Order: sequence, then C-alpha cells, then structure tokens
Amino acid sequence: MAPPILKLDDIFLSFGGAPLLAGAGLQIEPGDKICLVGRNGSGKSTLLKIAAGLVEAQSGEVFRHPSSTVRYLEQAPDFAGFNTVQAYAEAGLGPGDDPYRVTYLLSHLGLSGDEDPRMLSGGESRRAALARVMAPEPDILLLDEPTNHLDLPTIEWLEGELQKTRSALVLISHDRRFLEKVSTATVWLDRGTSRRLDRGFAHFETWRDQVLEAEELEQHKLGKSIEREEHWLRYGVTARRKRNMRRLGELQTMRSNYRGHKGPQGTVQATVSDAQESGKLVIEADKITKSFGERAIVTPFSIRVHRGDCIGLVGPNGAGKTTLLKMLTGQLSPDSGIVKLGTNLELATLDQKREDLDPEDTLANYLTDGRGENLLVNGEQRHVTGYMKEFLFQPEQARTPIRNLSGGERARLMLARILSRPTNLLILDEPTNDLDIETLDLLQEIVAGFPGTVILVSHDRDFLDRTVTSTIAPAVPDAPDGRWIEYAGGYSDMLVQRKGALEERKRAEKAAEKPKTQQATASSSSKVKLSFKQKFALENLPKEMAKAEAEIAKREQVMADPNLFTRDPAAFNRLAGEMEKLRASLTDMEEEWLELEMLREELEG
Repeated sequence: MAPPILKLDDIFLSFGGAPLLAGAGLQIEPGDKICLVGRNGSGKSTLLKIAAGLVEAQSGEVFRHPSSTVRYLEQAPDFAGFNTVQAYAEAGLGPGDDPYRVTYLLSHLGLSGDEDPRMLSGGESRRAALARVMAPEPDILLLDEPTNHLDLPTIEWLEGELQKTRSALVLISHDRRFLEKVSTATVWLDRGTSRRLDRGFAHFETWRDQVLEAEELEQHKLGKSIEREEHWLRYGVTARRKRNMRRLGELQTMRSNYRGHKGPQGTVQATVSDAQESGKLVIEADKITKSFGERAIVTPFSIRVHRGDCIGLVGPNGAGKTTLLKMLTGQLSPDSGIVKLGTNLELATLDQKREDLDPEDTLANYLTDGRGENLLVNGEQRHVTGYMKEFLFQPEQARTPIRNLSGGERARLMLARILSRPTNLLILDEPTNDLDIETLDLLQEIVAGFPGTVILVSHDRDFLDRTVTSTIAPAVPDAPDGRWIEYAGGYSDMLVQRKGALEERKRAEKAAEKPKTQQATASSSSKVKLSFKQKFALENLPKEMAKAEAEIAKREQVMADPNLFTRDPAAFNRLAGEMEKLRASLTDMEEEWLELEMLREELEG
C-alpha cells in the first residue's frame, strides 16, 4: 500500500455549539477516487477545505506531502485581475503544465475562453473554475459539487475525464450515478467522525445500514449491561469495598457512554397535502412553437399530459427546457399553437434558482406566510416548530434568517412549504440540487407516489430513472434545433430508444443507397438466417451470464464483511480485481446477447 500524500487525523472543529467535526479523518493515497458523503450540515465541505488548507482545524494532525500539488474547486471563484476566462484558467497552471489543456477543458465545458469573467452566470463561473483546477492535473483534486449547473452531456464527459485522470480525487456530490461511476472508495462523515469503505458509492448504502444496525445492537447490549450492574449493586452479596468501588466506577462510565451516545440524525418525514383531484386531461399542447430571433427553441410540438403522469425534461443547457416548461404550464405564450390547461389545477413550483426565498425572511415567517405561529397542513392546524422538525430543522431556527441556511437547507425549506399546501400539479426545476442523499430519497418517494401530476427538469439520471413515466428530450442531443421528442420511461429507457431509432435510420439510409435491382435481388432471395455460430451464442450466452452473476454474488457476500480489508487486505484486493473482471465480462456478454436478439427479431420480422 502506497504511503498517503495527504492525511487528516483526529480533526476537531466547533463554531461555538456542538462540534461540527470531532475526531474526523481523511487519508488520500496516489490514485484514490474517494467520494465524501454525509448529511447536509455534517461538515463535508469544511473537511474538504481543511484538506485544501483553506480552513484551520482547532486540533488534530494535518499532513500534506511536501512535493504534492493540491487543487480545490471554489464555490465562488475570484476573477479579480482577469480580463478573460482563458486568462483566469491559465493562471492555475504550473511551470511545466500544458496550456492546451485549458483550451481543451473550456471547449468541453461550453466556454470559448474569450468571455468576460464579470459577465458570467453562476453556472459559467463554476465551469471556468472546474477548468482551472483540472488543467494542471494536480496530485490531489478536491471537488465540491462539481456537477452543479452542468448539463447531462457535460456530466457524462466529466465522468470520463475523472475516471482516467492520474490525480487522486475527493468528491462531494448529490448525483448518485456520477459517484457510482467515478468513485472507488467512500468516506462517510457522520456525527462529527468519519468511517472509510474501500469500495465505491454503489456499495455505500448497504454498508451504512449494516453499521447503524450494529451500533443499535451495541447500544441495546450496553443498556442490558447497565441493568445487570445496577441489580448487582442493589441486591448482590457484599464484596470487598475495593471491588465494589471499581464496579461502581465502571457502572458510572457505562451510564455516561449510554447517555452520551448521539444516534444518527433522523430522516425527513413528510407527506403531500391532499388537494382536489384535477381533471383527467391536465395539459394539452397542439403544435406549439417558440423562437428567440432567428433561433428556434421549440418547433411544432404536441403532447397530452394526463392526471398521474410524471414527465421529465432533459437536454443540454440552453436547449430550451425551461422555456418549454413555462409554455406547458401557461407561464409563457407560444408563438403559434395552442396550450389548454385542465380543470381544478392547484400548481406548486420548486424553482432551481430558489427565487421564491427572501434572504431576510425567517424560516417560521416563510412557512406560515406571516400568519402567526401555526399553519394548516392537510386541514389540521400545526405549530410551525413542530412542522419544521419533520424537515430536520431545530426549533431555535424558527427565527433564523434564510440567508444563514446552506443550499441544501434552503431546498429542504422550500420542499417543506410546497408539501404543506394542497397541490395536484407539481413543477420541479432542478429539484435535486444541494439535497443530501437521504432527503433525495424522500423527494423520490414523494414524486413516485404523488397522486397528481409532476413535470420536472433534471440532470440527475438516477432520479429520472426512478421517478418519471416519460422523458422529453431534444431530437438532436448534441446540437438542439428546436425539435423535441417524448420517449416512454426514464433517462436510460430514452437512451435505448434513441439508439434504436438511430440504428433504424442508418439501416434505412443504407437500404435507400442500394440500386433497385440489388434490392429486388435481395427481396427475391431466400430469407437470411442467423449463422450457426450466432445461434449457438444466442442460446448459450444466458447460461454464461448466469454463471458470471453467481460468481459475482459469491464474492460480494465475502466482501460484505466490513472487517475484511483490515484483517486481510491482500484477499480484499484480489476479490475486488476478480469482481472488476467478472463485471466487465458480464457487460460484454449482455451487449453481445442484446445485439444477437435484436438481429434475430429483425430477421424473423
């Protein structure tokens, strides 16, 4: 095992109240790709800033290898003194770094480099900062929410860049799919301390649940031990005084540990307020169009949205997702065509810019609309502090100005307000931004079980796959031209259908290029069949795939032991290598079988 190039050990930091970090640690070795996970407010960003040298811990040890270079992705880049984005990004390069890397990164991040930094939007500023920290290919790259404000094609490109980079990575992100694809290790920051799993994010939630179950069992055992010791003190045979004092001291220690145990933070508990049922047809758009100048944003597009539908809108930044959403909900008139809204609609919106929030307003005032201490939820009067607790806000935060909240807390607050009001049409514009994984789970459950209708814009592929019933995307993903297509299912389903349509179009173009005589000969010839080799593979591949899946399951069972790596790191690494090869082989077999099955269906008509 290589020595660490950066190590934080027993880090303590408090801002006056309960400690934010109390014994937290982080160890980075060359080639590590670590995802740092934890609840909003658990101290993830602070720990990353300590690693970057931007925040000083009150106690604990910080070691950085003297020759290692560290780059940290700034949330609010400082462009002072730079006339262009290119100049800002190049300022991050070292003496021996390749300046072409800046041009390459900026172009893939949707920037030319000639932009005036003072005129950049928040999303463009984040992209410029990403180019600056990635260009030098440092030894350690610390990225806090790198996918925020990136569209799906750019997120997928970034995944590929980070997978092949030589830099060691520490990532904070709410994007599950992104973490699963990039990370190879997980550090969980929980109640001020950290735990490490030497496996990627895909295995985190199972491991976390096992840790919490074991912790709960230990607390139960400790409680029983205290009961036994108290019984002995009251009714046991009197022993030597020295022994009694020792046992009494042990009992006091156990009581202190039991009382001082801080359980895991609760989960958000919420349900949607009931609203009057809308009409069966919620939205009908017929051949709607929209252009800005000569640029077509929406060419004739038609859709019927029914009660109970959950529709996702995806596409590159600037493709026109928000414009199309506003037309469908009646907030923006189309240039031509008609939009009809159904009856009894009660609309609620979660906007990605959080524009509904007044930073000087207090949490209680925002939730109650300034109507005192109570609000009406599902026809029942609720005190605002009790309702806030369901969304993990403390009663003392009721009078706190909204400006003091983190991005995730603001999203949670808006969610609390939306869910307290009757609604049957939910509009969510980038709802997953800044949410922690547990709150994301709740939002997913709410959307999936919502009795009304949902239209959402998102770049979160996992969230889309788990919630939407259909996906609207540009017909040409790389160069949107105003044409939009509705696909059945989630994001992954859309990709499969789009690939199938592309292959079908290519086949049709190929067929059109053949001379008519050649087409006539082909049609009069006997029906083409699968070769013996193809037929054999089609029949036997499922058996081989089942064998591979069984081998993977065997190794997963062994590696589920959280102590395996500590006890036998060589065995753990061997199993991890075997798993990687088996998964790659399984993927190849699945793709081969799918291609053969599609060919068979095509030949058989």
